[in-house]
Amino acid sequence: MKIVVLDGYTLNPGDLTWDDLKENGDVTIYERSSVTEVVERAKDAEIIFTNKVPVSAEVISKLPALRYIGVFATGYNIVDIDAAASHGIVVCNVPGYSTASVVQLTFALILEHFNRVSIHAASVAKGDWVGSKDFSYTLSPLTELAGKTIGVIGFGTIGQQVADVAGALGMKVIASSRSITDQSGRKNFRWTNPESLYMEADIITIHCPLTDRTKGMINYAALAQMKSSAFLVNTARGPIIVEQDLADALNNGTIAGAGLDVLSVEPPSASNPLLKAQNTIITPHIAWATKEARQRLLQISVSNLQSYLRGKPVNVVNG
Repeated sequence: MKIVVLDGYTLNPGDLTWDDLKENGDVTIYERSSVTEVVERAKDAEIIFTNKVPVSAEVISKLPALRYIGVFATGYNIVDIDAAASHGIVVCNVPGYSTASVVQLTFALILEHFNRVSIHAASVAKGDWVGSKDFSYTLSPLTELAGKTIGVIGFGTIGQQVADVAGALGMKVIASSRSITDQSGRKNFRWTNPESLYMEADIITIHCPLTDRTKGMINYAALAQMKSSAFLVNTARGPIIVEQDLADALNNGTIAGAGLDVLSVEPPSASNPLLKAQNTIITPHIAWATKEARQRLLQISVSNLQSYLRGKPVNVVNG
């Protein structure tokens, strides 16, 4: 059985092993593939895996041997699942593998904004503390999170764990979600609508999926409702935010800052307005990329394939 990995590098840049996958067939691993290379590289494959390489209806129609597409991610919008289904191809994703890691980066961005660790560490490294007249100095106001209100947009597994951490830090939590679940056991928590969340929250963090409803939901109108001291975090999907609107809001002081792990196009073009926006922390889509999360992702991907081969597929997104 021929198995092709189209873009394995971000999942495994060399610190993991492909051995478990290789036990299931003749595996060829490409670190990266362009869209134009997919058909040639996968022409005889029954199984392909992709992380971010698109698998369109046109590509699917040119791969007659293909029976299974594994997505090295939770989101699967890069695959035309309807076209796959019409050709009898099973598509499987990997939900929930990076929850703890995403929560961790969410608070790394929040804490960087409110504690300014990097600028103080850089100052010490430069020798400023050695030459200081005082035992302690600050280069920026430092803010305690206890008592602040965090607004969580999307209250699935990740959003709820963000609320857990926020609660441990003494924060108040408000949330907006498609699904209103029983959170009566959670202290200092309240459901609200998006408009009230925008107005009340000191920190707004996005954990909803990208859909037609959520695309562009953080726009000029939403940003205009936020506190001027508000900090916006996005570790979900870039297109949820209208990037020019956010850049304008940051540059004119409508909100105080943003921490972003995702952008609308990745890697971004040099013209993306957020790259030079004031008070912005941007990381290169790393929330998912701890070694532990990537190991879990690979293990679940192999398990998905083995379940399919046994005739009992799991995590199927197109059937």
